[in-house]
Amino acid sequence: MSTATVHDQPPTSTKRQRILAPPVTGQEIVLLGVIAVLWLVLGFTTPAFMSAGSIQPLLGAVAPIALIGIGMTVVIITGGIDVSVGASIAVCSVIIAKLVLVQAGLGLPVAVITGIVVGGLLGLLNGALIAYGRVHAIIITFGTANLFLWLSLKLFNSSTVNNIPDTLAALGNGSAGRTAGVPNSFLITVVLVALAWVYLRHTAGGRHFYAIGGDQLAAQLAGVKVRQRILIAYLLTGLLVGLASCIVVAQGSNLGQNVGTGKELAVIAAVVIGGTSITGGRGSVLGTVLGALLVQTVASGVTQLGWRSELSDLFVGVAIIIAVGADLIRERARRKR
Repeated sequence: MSTATVHDQPPTSTKRQRILAPPVTGQEIVLLGVIAVLWLVLGFTTPAFMSAGSIQPLLGAVAPIALIGIGMTVVIITGGIDVSVGASIAVCSVIIAKLVLVQAGLGLPVAVITGIVVGGLLGLLNGALIAYGRVHAIIITFGTANLFLWLSLKLFNSSTVNNIPDTLAALGNGSAGRTAGVPNSFLITVVLVALAWVYLRHTAGGRHFYAIGGDQLAAQLAGVKVRQRILIAYLLTGLLVGLASCIVVAQGSNLGQNVGTGKELAVIAAVVIGGTSITGGRGSVLGTVLGALLVQTVASGVTQLGWRSELSDLFVGVAIIIAVGADLIRERARRKR
């Protein structure tokens, strides 16, 4: 009687397990705590801060920064950066306000679609140059930032856009732009952040962005279409810039040539403070929203306390240094394991 060697086989019902980061990271919990403390302190020192007249504009100001921050998070996760978003806002905003609303008198759907399309084209230009030109993102986007700024100034034609109709009131800060007391722009941001969070965390396409930021060559060898993904990251940022520009235009009846100035710094600050690694490979859109909320809370608090506005930049700068320093310490700890 012969005996057969039996090899153990894994049960067919065994499921592949993926190692995922926790739904909420430690840095995001810290940010929530810091924001809660700030709100409590500001609520005691300046009672007006906790009023609807203060919170509603604050959330309205968070919306465009957080919206663009979704795209910027994906870009930085891949190891890139986009310093042209401020100039892109200027181009999209003047086209929406001057050409679509004031001169053509078109409605909200056309204005929003126009903004998204224009922003998408600007993002597509950045993505194509970076993905296929193989030049570092900061060099390309610094160059296109100057190009976009020149274009916006040409469109402004050395004058402010005045008497913008309230066509985009549903995205503005007035009563028409709120649902249950919450700005519609912020509600739209929350929905898009939730969709982006699910996509990045639970789909293969989303995880490809992390793989590119972690090791681009390894990702390519594993079959990830690196150039295509990089192009998509910048295209997404451009599309969100276009939508955010609609919100910016909706917040007033006049539009100055300095629209968008400094917005790229605010967006990058929100992303970095939110825990996205500046070296790529790690990050979360949830942290970006919290980072944007922290930045705007500081700006609002400084204003309501009557302090000099420069202190807001100081506090945000310190927060960025702390966030980057903590990220570098974590990275070194990982490499030593």
